[in-house]
Amino acid sequence: MAGVVAISTQVEAAVRAALAEVLPADLAGADPVVRRSARADFQADGALAVAVSGPGFVNVTVPDQVVWTAVAARLADARLGVAASRSGERVVVDYSGPNVAKEMHVGHLRSTVIGDALVRVLDHLGAEVVRQNHVGDWGTQFGMLIQYLDEHPEAAWQGQGVATMSALDALYRAARAAFEADPAFADRSRARVVALQAGDEPTVAAWRALVEESEEAFARVYDRLGLLLDAGDLDGESRYNAALPGIVAELLAAGVAVESEGAVVTFTDSVNDPDGDPVPLIVRKKDGGYGYAATDLATLRLRVEHYRADRILYVVDARQALHFRMVFDTARRAGWLPDGVSAEHVPFGTVLGADGRPFKTRSGATVRLADLLDDAEAAARAVLREKGDDFTPAERDAVVHAAATAAVKYADLSTTRTRDYVFDVDRMVASSGNTGVYLQYAHARVRSILRKAGERAQDVDGAAPAHPAEKDLVLTLDAFDATLRDVAATLEPHRLCGYLYDVATAFTRFYDLCPVLKAEGATRGNRLALCELTSRTLATGLDLLGIAAPERL
Repeated sequence: MAGVVAISTQVEAAVRAALAEVLPADLAGADPVVRRSARADFQADGALAVAVSGPGFVNVTVPDQVVWTAVAARLADARLGVAASRSGERVVVDYSGPNVAKEMHVGHLRSTVIGDALVRVLDHLGAEVVRQNHVGDWGTQFGMLIQYLDEHPEAAWQGQGVATMSALDALYRAARAAFEADPAFADRSRARVVALQAGDEPTVAAWRALVEESEEAFARVYDRLGLLLDAGDLDGESRYNAALPGIVAELLAAGVAVESEGAVVTFTDSVNDPDGDPVPLIVRKKDGGYGYAATDLATLRLRVEHYRADRILYVVDARQALHFRMVFDTARRAGWLPDGVSAEHVPFGTVLGADGRPFKTRSGATVRLADLLDDAEAAARAVLREKGDDFTPAERDAVVHAAATAAVKYADLSTTRTRDYVFDVDRMVASSGNTGVYLQYAHARVRSILRKAGERAQDVDGAAPAHPAEKDLVLTLDAFDATLRDVAATLEPHRLCGYLYDVATAFTRFYDLCPVLKAEGATRGNRLALCELTSRTLATGLDLLGIAAPERL
């Protein structure tokens, strides 16, 4: 990064220096509010106001030499001018969180994809990132399922490959129905939970088999989506089971928790129900079982004490906002979440169907994540078939997979995180508009130009004039570092999506107005250099979203 200073930073420094020469000392340090302009290269919105001249702005034009110097500097930097601005920060990111013995479904998509993108961006900016996949692998439901399997030995589920989880999911539903309809079976299931917690060998063996099969199924989905999560990131609820009695005892001893109607609860100031009564956070239920709050408190405590986290992110849907507010408040008051550690709920909206309701199958069932990916691949294959190509079958399969994955991920990530969005597979795989496939095509187009040129980008000539479209592209590329810092601060990946789309559209304008392959001399060299910088920026940005950037598409 040494020596690479964003053009916007240089402009702001120049405006500040100019203001400092003419303003009183008490006003000289005011923010000039520099931003891109449709009338010039930049505009300083705060300059006239600071100078007591009323509303208005100052237009700023960047010299061509500064533009080409920036291109050369970024090309010479393996990080494209992006600073390791988060170096020294340790961040724990909790995301995905599927349940053992249940298939991953559309409800897991957003946490998984958003969490993966945030992990990539934070890591790229130098943070030490700890990935945590807090899977649901403990609780009453396992006693219920294990008991059902024990009583129905004919219910085969193991050794069915990708169909194993579908079989388990069906058995889980059958066990749940039996639990609700048959009090005697419910009692036997609860006794099986006690046996599991006590370490009964046959019960634990059955539980481990369920966990292992589920982990293999999770891995298949993660590999298909191209995620960073692996077996080493698994952080099951079972890990915290032994710590829960101590969590409750310490909260009671500290006066943070109280007993209420046989349960142990905590209260958070100003959190009341519609009648004005305080809303309890149930740490231990009246039957002696532990709620999610107890596990979340134990998890948070470990992340502070063991992982030494500076920042803890929970990528969980918006409906859990109150739960996390109360968990964080309880942990603060218990001394488990120090003032110097940030715990943040990263909420997101819902994936909707065409009817504007949560995405379901025609029968009303939850959509399996694998089926959703199958649909995207089928749509991408149809688009490719219609366009025609000269790929080998293996190459075509790879392109279809890359395009389908990009389509699904980008549709999610390009939506403002807290908003709902409609899952429209035909729109997602379109090669025009603000889609992941469009960005892949843009990158492949740039690579095609560079292949046709048959030469590597040469040294940039800083004395050459810059066409307005060249300058616009350079100034758009200039915002890469600022965009990534913005994503890390706001935890909003759609800002990176918007930046990459701006780069792609700026490149299209540049290529339409500025011939590359027909250009000669310094003009050709500078334009090839600009193509190379655009290609590398698009590829890096897409990778930070977890999206491949094929050379051909």
